[in-house]
Amino acid sequence: MSFENKKFVRFENIDKSYDGKELVVKNLNLDIAEGEFLTLLGPSGSGKTTTLMMLAGFENPTNGEIFIDSVPISNITPHKRGIGMVFQNYALFPHMSVFENLAFPLKVRKFSKEEIEKKVSKALNMVDLLNFENRMPNQLSGGQQQRVAVARALVFDPKLVLMDEPLGALDKNLRESMQYELKHIHETLGVTVVYVTHDQSEALTMSNRIAVFNDGNIQQLSSPSKLYEEPENSFVAKFIGENNTIDGVVKEISSDSCKVEIKSGEIVYASPIAINNIGEKTSISLRPERIILNPHDKTPNRFEAEVREIIYHGDHTRVRVNLLGKDDFILKVPNSSDISNINQGDKMSLGWEIKDSRALDSD
Repeated sequence: MSFENKKFVRFENIDKSYDGKELVVKNLNLDIAEGEFLTLLGPSGSGKTTTLMMLAGFENPTNGEIFIDSVPISNITPHKRGIGMVFQNYALFPHMSVFENLAFPLKVRKFSKEEIEKKVSKALNMVDLLNFENRMPNQLSGGQQQRVAVARALVFDPKLVLMDEPLGALDKNLRESMQYELKHIHETLGVTVVYVTHDQSEALTMSNRIAVFNDGNIQQLSSPSKLYEEPENSFVAKFIGENNTIDGVVKEISSDSCKVEIKSGEIVYASPIAINNIGEKTSISLRPERIILNPHDKTPNRFEAEVREIIYHGDHTRVRVNLLGKDDFILKVPNSSDISNINQGDKMSLGWEIKDSRALDSD
């Protein structure tokens, strides 16, 4: 499903400064579609959480306007925006039972007792906690508390739900299980979700689209697969997934290929993505799983490497080699391949196709 042209939430020319000098969000223009699961992804201080807090109403933009369903919301208080919120620390009322926690946003909105019971039951069933109505938060596990927090955000049928690092406090296995739960709840309800995380794997697993933030700007806004396979700049290439970089200078350039000379004098051929001119510095991005063992003679990029380290990962083996003068060059080899005879210190021939190496900006 394409989300590029369907607008439900809109950030228009948004700036945000806390001190009147430095902008933590810079001229943000972003459209979010109804029913979309959009993740704001980036390192600490990149502007992603500030963007979410402005949408929630807990922060005000310094400049610009935010719209929900074409209505400007700057002068609408947070509790009147009709938005569900899920936080990392769950924010459950400790003195209230699970039922009372879920009933609270409904009572505030003046629902009848009958409607409250019906909606709470429906929300608890959605997160598989139907028999937990009378438990107190301190009687629940971390995963159960988080499911209650999700149910509370959804219980009043909001059109928009905001989630701020909601799985950050969970252990790895529970975190992964909750990712799938949230994804399935979103698919079932069709509610619009704006999700903040610094965890790239989480973002790739759950999202329809991902906005990668750095230094107050969106670096790239794409589907998970496009973000990983087709990074548009060096920051995105390095931030999303594991990535090998090869720095050099452009010697020749055409529509679908460029010739790059690296420091040691070797020539690497790559797709010209974010370069325009001969003599320009570039950083080539190459994913570890795109590297070919023992490439055939017609492979455009073929080099000899020396094995430095071999690490078994179950479904694949991670091999660190010295290649093109870099001692931290990584390749990932499926364990279905015959790699049992590879040893530290071995020499091997490696290669890759032009389409799999992307010549990006030099950072």
